[in-house]
Amino acid sequence: MATNDTITESRRRTPAPGDEVAGTARQVVDTVAGAAGDVSAKIPEVAQSTRDAFTEANRLVHRGSDDTLRLVGAASVGFAVGLLVGGANRILVVASLIPAALIGTTMLERGDAARPAARRVQGG
Repeated sequence: MATNDTITESRRRTPAPGDEVAGTARQVVDTVAGAAGDVSAKIPEVAQSTRDAFTEANRLVHRGSDDTLRLVGAASVGFAVGLLVGGANRILVVASLIPAALIGTTMLERGDAARPAARRVQGG
């Protein structure tokens, strides 16, 4: 009987391998849930700071001279091409083209604003 009691007692003390995996899985789930909660709490702050940064960049682009905008736009496109040739992630390449797109739209707006005045001078 003493042998059976010892075997039963050792089985109670030794956790099954599945119990360790389940415990680790619970810890991982708790960690991920905590991190997701932290991230979701910071989303409004991140969105506001991104909006502020984009507004400031847009203001600076609109105030810049045409020569400066051409230079910065060319540098942005060159940087994107370098990233593409270098094998960078496509998301990073597209993100590096955002300043060029902003500058391009500003240059088009300036060109459209100048056209009606030129037509009036030619027609009059």
